[in-house]
Amino acid sequence: MTSTYLKRAAIFSFVALMGMGPLVLFTNNVGASSSHAGYQTTRKNSGTPNSTYVKIDSKTGVVIAYGDSAITYNAPSASLDTLGQALFLENCASCHGTEANGVPANGTSGSFPDLVGLGPATIDFWIDSGRMPAADVRAVQAIRHQARLNKNQALAIAAWVNSLDPSYPAIPTPHLKDANVSDGAALFALNCAACHTIEGDGDALASDTFAPSLRDIPAFEVVEAIRTGPANMPRFTGNLSDNQVRDIVAYVTTEIQHPENPGGFGLGGLGPVAEGFVGLLIGVGILILIAYWVGERQ
Repeated sequence: MTSTYLKRAAIFSFVALMGMGPLVLFTNNVGASSSHAGYQTTRKNSGTPNSTYVKIDSKTGVVIAYGDSAITYNAPSASLDTLGQALFLENCASCHGTEANGVPANGTSGSFPDLVGLGPATIDFWIDSGRMPAADVRAVQAIRHQARLNKNQALAIAAWVNSLDPSYPAIPTPHLKDANVSDGAALFALNCAACHTIEGDGDALASDTFAPSLRDIPAFEVVEAIRTGPANMPRFTGNLSDNQVRDIVAYVTTEIQHPENPGGFGLGGLGPVAEGFVGLLIGVGILILIAYWVGERQ
C-alpha cells in the first residue's frame, strides 16, 4: 500500500513539474519577435549641451564639443562632409531623399524619417549598429546586424547630415574609470529593466516589436541609445545626468556583458523564472527518485 502510494505521488509530482515547462517558455520568450524590428521617429534636438565644458567653432558659432568628466560629446569633423554626402547619396538617399528630409525621389513626403536636425549621435547609432542601411524597409523594426559601413563612414554621413542643421547630441565618449556600478545597477533596474529585462537579454513588446539584447553593445552606443531613444525606446535627456548615464553604461558593459556568477552556474542569464524552474527540476527530481526508490524497497 505504502509502495503504491509513494510511486503514484512521485509520478504525479513529476508530471506536475513538467507541466510548468510551457509556462516558463511563455514567460521568458525573449526572441518572440526576432524576425522583425522599429524605426526611428523624428525627434529633433534630442538632448542639448548642459555641460561644464562647451567648445564653439569660432567661424560658424556652432557647438562642436561639450561634456564633463563623465561623458564628452564631439561633433564629427566638418572635413568629412564631402565624403559623407557622397556616401549618403549612395546608401541612404533612395529612402531619405537627397536632402535627408525623408522625401524620396518619388516625392512622397513622410514615407521615411526626416533626418535633418536629429543630431550626429542618432545617425551614428543607426549606421554603426548595422540597422541602417535597412535590410528590409518594410520590416516593423530594424534588427541589429554587422555594420555595412565602417566607423569613419558612419561619422562622415553623420557629419554631412548634421551640417544641414547642426543639432545635438553629438558623438559621446563615456569615461568609465570613476563610474559607480552599484548606482548604475539601481538606475538600470528603475529605467531599463522593464523592457530589456534585469539580465539585459531583451524581451518581446507589443505589435511584433521587441527590446533588443544589450550583449556585445559598445559603451558609446549605449549612451547614444539612452540620449536619442531609438525606435520604441524612450529618450532620456534632462531626466538622467551624464554621471547617471555613465553609471548605467558601466553596469551594462560589466555586470550584464561579463557576469561573474559567484553563486555557481549562470545558466546563460535566463532570469529568475527559468532558473527557478531548473532548480525545481533538479531538486524535486532528485526527491522524486528518492521517494520512488524508498517505495520500491517497501
